[in-house]
Order: sequence, then C-alpha cells, then structure tokens
Amino acid sequence: MLAPAAPPPGTPVHVAIIMDGNGRWAKARNLPRAAGHKAGADAVRRALESAVKLGIPYLTLFGFSSENWQRPESEVRDLMGLLRLYLQSEIKELAEQGVRLQVIGERARLPADTVALIAEAEERTAANSRLILTLAISYGSRQEIAAAAKALAEDCAKGVLKPDEIDEDAVAKRLFTHGLPDPDLLIRTSGEQRISNFLLWQMAYTEFFFTDTLWPDFGHADFEAAVAAYRNRERRYGAVTG
Repeated sequence: MLAPAAPPPGTPVHVAIIMDGNGRWAKARNLPRAAGHKAGADAVRRALESAVKLGIPYLTLFGFSSENWQRPESEVRDLMGLLRLYLQSEIKELAEQGVRLQVIGERARLPADTVALIAEAEERTAANSRLILTLAISYGSRQEIAAAAKALAEDCAKGVLKPDEIDEDAVAKRLFTHGLPDPDLLIRTSGEQRISNFLLWQMAYTEFFFTDTLWPDFGHADFEAAVAAYRNRERRYGAVTG
C-alpha cells in the first residue's frame, strides 16, 4: 500500500467515524428507515470531501456491524442494496480523486455480488494514495481479535511462530487493519457515547469526539469542529509531560 502524504501539523492522521442516527433522522421526518440510510450515504460523500479538504490521509467508516445482521431482514436487504449502489456509483469518482478504497470485515457473510463489487472497487483504486478510505462492513472488533488469536495459535501449531514471539506487533499484523495506523480521532454521531465493538484494539489511545448531530445531518462544519477539538487536546500516551 502506498502511503499518503502527511497531514498538516496538528491534523489527525487517521479519523474513524461511527455513523449513527439514520433511523432516528428518518423517524423524526415520518420517513421509512431506508430513507435515513440513503441520506446517510450522502453524508458519507460529505465526510470524504471534508477529509480530503483537511488533508486527512486515512478515513475509516463503520458502515455495518456484525451485530447488524440481527436487524429485520428488510432493513438488512436495503442496507446491502445501498452498499451495492454506492460501490457502483461512486467508484469512478473515488478513482479520479486519488482515493483508495478497502473494506474490512467478514466478507463470507456478504452476498456474492456485493463481494465481487468490493473486489472490483479495491482493485480499481489500488494504486491511489491521496486518501485511504476504509469501510468496516460486517465488522466486529471482538470477532477480529478472536480471528487474530486463532491465526496466532495456528502459526504456533505449524511451528512457524513460537509462543514467546507473540507480542503486540504479532497481533496487529493479523488484524483486518494491518497496514493502517491506529486512529487518532474517533467521531460518533447522534449523541451516543460508546464504541460499539469498533476497533477495540486499535483505539487504545484514540481521542473521542461525541456529537448530538445525527449522521445524515453531519457536514463539513461538524467535521471541522471535531478536528478543532482534537487539536486542543494533549496526547501523552500514558507519559507525564510538563
């Protein structure tokens, strides 16, 4: 993976977003939940534009969790359809803007046509490095960590790895996010203040920003406010300064 250019001083290298509030946005307008998800897709476009404008090189969006498979079948079907539509309609523009798209999560649970579209989009944008856009789809962090532990155990059983060689780096190399820097900033919309099984390992020292804005209403000013709040924080990583 080609590394993007470093961001401006004080700007987070990697921003992760939990996109929450589509359903509540639709309910407040007496619209079906599908309308909220469609409006949320428009907010994805704005967030990407904001990241590019601010010079942020890595953006990760939590689009569909492992737990979301428990939602009503009709809603899951609508979400998968929206994902397919996004991949089909946006990939040309992403490629032209120099954005590299990658998807993390359990692809085996996704429809075959969706998996094929993901592979095509990843291949088409593989040489880009202006911004790395990661979509977490059918993703759960506990499942990711468990899969990494299983891979470590298998490597030990094969004799290619010794138990005393297992360290943080060995775990990180077996996570879906291998090759990505840990997030500097997490944004969660809609007023909820939890991380919902998202990047648990990777967010050990991430700064959190919670906003009451519902995801479909999230715009450039909201993104700038989160980055401004990040710039005012002192990151010590457990050390004592001053």
